[in-house]
Amino acid sequence: MSEVDLDELRAELREFAQPEKKAGRTQREERVIAGFEEIQQFFDREGHAPRHGEEHDIFERLYAIRLDRLRALEECRTLLMAFDNQGLLTSVEPSYTAPIEDMDEDALVAELDGAAGTADITNLRHIRSSAEKRAAEEIANRTACEDFATFKALFDQVKRDLAAGTREARPFQKKQAEIKEGELFIVGGQVAYVANVGEAFVTQYDRRDSRLRVIYDNGTESNVLSRSLQRALYRDETGRRITDPSAGPLFADEAETDDLASGTIYVLRSKSDNPIVVQNRDVLHKIGVTGGDVARRIANAKIDPTFLMADVEIVATYVLYNINRTKLENLIHRVFAPAQLDVGIKDRFGRPVVPREWFLVPLFIVDEVVERIKDGTITQYTYDPTSARLVEQ
Repeated sequence: MSEVDLDELRAELREFAQPEKKAGRTQREERVIAGFEEIQQFFDREGHAPRHGEEHDIFERLYAIRLDRLRALEECRTLLMAFDNQGLLTSVEPSYTAPIEDMDEDALVAELDGAAGTADITNLRHIRSSAEKRAAEEIANRTACEDFATFKALFDQVKRDLAAGTREARPFQKKQAEIKEGELFIVGGQVAYVANVGEAFVTQYDRRDSRLRVIYDNGTESNVLSRSLQRALYRDETGRRITDPSAGPLFADEAETDDLASGTIYVLRSKSDNPIVVQNRDVLHKIGVTGGDVARRIANAKIDPTFLMADVEIVATYVLYNINRTKLENLIHRVFAPAQLDVGIKDRFGRPVVPREWFLVPLFIVDEVVERIKDGTITQYTYDPTSARLVEQ
């Protein structure tokens, strides 16, 4: 056998060699790699691959869907194998069951759009699993909560209350009343606190709605419509309303180091030219409780039937600590029920409205009620409008 010329052999084999891949990658490849790196970061942080299931955090469930898609697409596996030092692509069989026609690289890249260079996973847009699609919608508009430190103590306390049984997580019912400030829910596997309810407005379908500021226990927040949150809670099989604590002080006289401000009792006086209001202006007051800024609460008073369709002035305010605002407001209204104003007005659409938070009561009586709330004796009294004083029941 003649001796092989190695130089000639290399020359012949070079014709069959695969063309060298350019060092640079396409934007599509960069997005796929960036999306996979987010999953790797999750693995390094948590010590396991992301998992499916309602019992897991929404972010983990979304990562699990992404990983299943990457495993199912040969093009993605080929691209990512060199980076897979944790064995994420081969360790577990894919559990995602989307139709095979959906499992293409174009769809995946569309979901990963924006992943390169960021840890944001809220841009997933083509998830076919209905449960996960709903979950993605819930976090679609969330942003980081800049003042989360203000609310962290509340979330910690709520979790302790749930563990101790002083609070309960009850299924959310479709027919439940409108969402109010200070309420707590579980939606998408996270505790959600309604920090503020904006001014009510009427939709194009003639339904009342309002914009909410909702804080989540993972440090994010959203600015959602009340009806949207109601729908999300109802269609989430694990959606829950967290009850108020069954024990604890109603009102703290002073703020302690760890106390969380809960809101403000406000007393307002109307500037309406309604004859009944004019005749009783000095003793006619709106008494309510808010978790937001009182000035902002009354900003649109002249177009809100709750405020008698007129501007108002703030007469007095009392700051609350560690209190359930809804219970307190109900208590105050019960005490002053005998002096509730009964007058009908029309809203800006000409519909009749009967406001329910206006009372014919002098300011010094409101002061006395607040003091009796502080010392815990208010439950023993009611207001007598004839003598303009509190009387024992």
